Amino acid sequence: MSEVRDAVDALKRIGFLLERSLAAGYKVQAFRKAAHLIEEMSDDKVRDAARRNALRKLPGIGEKTERVIVEALAGETPEYLKKLESEEQPVYETGGELRAALKGDCHTHSTWSDGGSPILEMARTARDLGHEYIVLTDHSPTLTVANGLTAERLLQQLDEVVGVNQSLAREADSGEPLLRVLTGIEVDILEDGSLDQDDSLLDHLDLVVGSVHSKLRMSAREMTPRMLEAIANPRLDILGHCTGRKVMGKGRPPSEFDAEKVFAACIERGVAVEINSRPERKDPPMALLRQAAEAGCIFSIDSDAHAPGQLDWLPIGCERATNAGISADRVINTRSSGELVQWTTSRILN
Repeated sequence: MSEVRDAVDALKRIGFLLERSLAAGYKVQAFRKAAHLIEEMSDDKVRDAARRNALRKLPGIGEKTERVIVEALAGETPEYLKKLESEEQPVYETGGELRAALKGDCHTHSTWSDGGSPILEMARTARDLGHEYIVLTDHSPTLTVANGLTAERLLQQLDEVVGVNQSLAREADSGEPLLRVLTGIEVDILEDGSLDQDDSLLDHLDLVVGSVHSKLRMSAREMTPRMLEAIANPRLDILGHCTGRKVMGKGRPPSEFDAEKVFAACIERGVAVEINSRPERKDPPMALLRQAAEAGCIFSIDSDAHAPGQLDWLPIGCERATNAGISADRVINTRSSGELVQWTTSRILN
């Protein structure tokens, strides 16, 4: 491996660590753009620019990214990378066994909607984290603020997924472990409980997450039938972040609904309740999570990642699941990709 490759890897690793810590997006993109730029250049051109102190003249290279590149080219571990690596990470006292049992992540986003990285970059990071698969679940058309996918754009995305999986297979032939990208969507649960995408398209996806993103403050009397209608749709596989709460920043209170009825419907219909691992969500709250566990629900522990570094948030959900007494056999993403797709397909057929 060349020292230029070391510089690329250092820049990408810094981006990953910043994403994992919920750093501002502009900081992350500075390092990811710099990594992409020098990755596309020849090694000789990168070395020559460094020798002439001309790295800053390249578009997208700033003071911090220049320093990382120069230090990596000198055979050193960049100081900024060492700083980020040394910063204390959360210690999860429980959930390790469950995290080891997870084979994939059923809720991820890309630049096709409001994610920060292309599908292939998300997939490669998931592979490096030991995943066997990720489900690509970009948003549906009604969520325009998140650049939700129209039916036409979703079809285009499905074509790209085919190409991404072909690229991953070629990389596997060269010694990398094989990861598979499964097709999916995070579809909005509309006010009447319908799912925000054509049924014919939903029928052809590997997995469907359904979430409420609008009118979160409606009364329990209105929200409960809305959620029950969505759960009754055989195309819905996972009920995503069921309360919609936010626990960081300004925060957002959880939506109100009849949890007993909603969880009973999930059990009857075989819909998994998502344990959303995003630090600002941690949804459902622990009391509701324990209620769902005691009721007998099945679950999906997901990152809801919008950037590569966020794929490493699964331990948050695993700790919460373990503390709620949820065993691995009740978590759908402990299954292989084939078993997961067989499960979702059988739900549509039934």
